[in-house]
Amino acid sequence: MVRKGKENYYLDIAETILSRGTCLRRNFGAVIVNNDQIISSGYTGAPRGRKNCVDTSYCLRELLNVHRGERYELCRSVHAEANAIIHASRNNMLGGTLYLVGKDYKTSKYVENISPCSMCKRLIINSGLTLTTVRNSSKEFTTIAVDSWIDFDESLTGTVGY
Repeated sequence: MVRKGKENYYLDIAETILSRGTCLRRNFGAVIVNNDQIISSGYTGAPRGRKNCVDTSYCLRELLNVHRGERYELCRSVHAEANAIIHASRNNMLGGTLYLVGKDYKTSKYVENISPCSMCKRLIINSGLTLTTVRNSSKEFTTIAVDSWIDFDESLTGTVGY
């Protein structure tokens, strides 16, 4: 038996977590790890007590044909990264890694060119995490240094999307 690498181990856990997501467009799962300990996890879903898109049977962004990476104020969901961060202590996250997996709701395919949105990038920067590892396929991943988001500030260039 070939032992799975740590990155894919944590990404597999994030992928299991995304199955709890309630978005009708894309669901994400996030796991925060520090010193080989899982600190927190989160998935895409409406704030506690509010109806989820799967409960209402519609997505406003989908109905309005809003492009990926735009108009998040119309979205009912709290992103997986944000949910994982708000459920963790900053002291436990300092120097840690966020593992992120996204799948399309309709096709169950991995989201291509995955990257946290600009708001989640800000949360990740302020949380003290140093790396974000995103799944590209069942075995491939990309690791991004959080400092690169400080050096390239998309809010200064008007770059949208994720």
